[in-house]
Amino acid sequence: MTLPTDATVLTDVRQLNEWMAAGGRPKAEWRIGTEHEKFGFHTDTLSPLPYAGPRGIQVVLEGLAQRFDWQPVFEQGQPIALKKDGCSITLEPGGQLELSGGLLDNLHQTCSEVNQHLAQVREVAEPLGIGFIGLGFHPTASRDEIEWMPKGRYEIMRNYMPKVGQLGLDMMKRTCTVQVNLDFSDEADMVAKFRASLALQPIATALFANSPFKEGKPTGYVSYRSQIWTDTDPDRTGMMPFVFESGMGFERYVDWMLDVPMYFVYREGRYIDTAGASFRDFMSGKLAALPGEYPTLSDWEDHLTTAFPEVRLKRFLEMRGADGGPWRRLCALPAFWVGLLYDQSNLDECLAMTRHWTTEDRAGLRADVAREGLNASIRGQSVRDLAKACVGMAREGLAKRQRLSGSGDHEGGFLVALEEIVERGTTPAEEKLAAFEGRWHHDLANLYKEFAYY
Repeated sequence: MTLPTDATVLTDVRQLNEWMAAGGRPKAEWRIGTEHEKFGFHTDTLSPLPYAGPRGIQVVLEGLAQRFDWQPVFEQGQPIALKKDGCSITLEPGGQLELSGGLLDNLHQTCSEVNQHLAQVREVAEPLGIGFIGLGFHPTASRDEIEWMPKGRYEIMRNYMPKVGQLGLDMMKRTCTVQVNLDFSDEADMVAKFRASLALQPIATALFANSPFKEGKPTGYVSYRSQIWTDTDPDRTGMMPFVFESGMGFERYVDWMLDVPMYFVYREGRYIDTAGASFRDFMSGKLAALPGEYPTLSDWEDHLTTAFPEVRLKRFLEMRGADGGPWRRLCALPAFWVGLLYDQSNLDECLAMTRHWTTEDRAGLRADVAREGLNASIRGQSVRDLAKACVGMAREGLAKRQRLSGSGDHEGGFLVALEEIVERGTTPAEEKLAAFEGRWHHDLANLYKEFAYY
């Protein structure tokens, strides 16, 4: 069967299976793609950025385009994204600014990319009295104080979310993450990496826990962002027990995605609301919103982006368990997963370490780390000990990669931020909670002063 192109009409599930499988790459071509989101705020009032106006996120996009040759992407005549050299800058529903980086060979390039992006954003934003901060959940603003961005897909999602969960609108408006996208060589390698990373995703959640506040007060969670996902939409989130069952492969994931309810279909510059409809019906020409019409590969690629599990499969694997944070941890997240998953002995060890965990164990761990962080445990073993072991393995894996900087350093240096966390035994969230109760005197204005990117 010939692999489909973006315009290929899809009528046979085998087309989807084979297209997904064709994402496999030989190890020499494995790359690293890092994405991170951040909240913008007015430095004088700490209020979230609107879209329009002299100090809105639109002006930031336009400034980046003008000064640094980013190409704007428009929707209904309004800039909603930028593209350049395989990278993109996009807006999340509440105006969170996201960098989706290029496909890079090593972590030195990744950290350089992050630093360059933050420097460019600073150059545009600082004269406007705008700052940016990396946290997993907005610490001070209410849902109503954050403006919706003018993107058609978000309007459809915001209408649908309250029908399936209580916290979906908070997920859209008030969360930020950092994630890394990694390659696999073939189906067996994909399954191994999927199982290892999904089982250990709560360990990353604990290490990167950085969202303890909501509307100016502690939430009782170290990663409230992680808790948000537990009541967003059960049809498209979570730990996906089927990944650990026999028969897991591209076909099984495609089968799951076909049962994830649709949000929309994009046609001629607009989003058509198909929320709750079946992609299976679409492939049979029975989609009520487009009767007699069949999907293209572009529709399938759009649909893949509407599932939000802790690890997501496209033609690569996305690690989705971490809160947003400062620049050092934006580099540490890809370092953690590259060191574990791109080294075969480490991947084997991760699978052995988690092999006897049950569905209930994994679900319990995910729930516990949101509240307890490194103090959580699974089968009598503390998350702190597991995290220390994983970070150590990752450093060894990175050392073996021998991707050296100009000064001769290997990539393991990007794990220092995580080594400090496991050494002290407290999450970034707990450090902020201690400051809140101590030197900040319950005033989160100090959070912005100490932890904004500049």
